[in-house]
Amino acid sequence: MPFHRFYIPRGLYTAEEKQALAKAITDVYTIGSPTPLPPFYVVVNFINIEDGHFFVGGEKNNNFVRVVVHHLAVQHQEDRQKRNFMDRYEKAISPWTKDKGVDWEVQLSNQDPVFWNENGIQPPEMGSEAYRLWKETNKPIPY
Repeated sequence: MPFHRFYIPRGLYTAEEKQALAKAITDVYTIGSPTPLPPFYVVVNFINIEDGHFFVGGEKNNNFVRVVVHHLAVQHQEDRQKRNFMDRYEKAISPWTKDKGVDWEVQLSNQDPVFWNENGIQPPEMGSEAYRLWKETNKPIPY
């Protein structure tokens, strides 16, 4: 599961912007991805940082977004794959970062999928019949 945490200054995004950003991120994984995931795998969380609680270089900053992504379902192995993903991700979020005039940083880490359950179930191996059914139902099901 890719889990995205957006640390944002309070009030930076409207509810509609958050919804659109979450949809754009989900599309990175479900539309045009070399290894498409079920949409329910993609989780986006917005964490509001109060005024005076965000510092960059030791200085108060209310114009900075920090994005932390943990990958469990898909692991990019080759540098080319990693950079391709980062390019697609940056393009997807640019309306809410670059185009909005904020500074931002994205950090992605690959997590060990052995330490991952979905509703208490270890997700099926990608490409398996169980995975196909899991993906088609768009929800975790026992297999």
